Amino acid sequence: MEAELSGARWRKSSHSGGGNDCVEVAFVDGGAAVRDSKDPDGGAFRLPASGWQGLLAAVRTGGPAHD
Repeated sequence: MEAELSGARWRKSSHSGGGNDCVEVAFVDGGAAVRDSKDPDGGAFRLPASGWQGLLAAVRTGGPAHD
């Protein structure tokens, strides 16, 4: 997976405080990959597009995502 993400364009949320205590996301292969900004070489996990949308919904509402 690391080789697949080597060319990924990672970005931080505009809501991060400018420090290094946040996550980064890269949009790849119809989904998203997420990693810890403090440890960019420590690995990432991938989500399909529906999983990414569910994660965003849960973060926005402070609870589990609902269809």
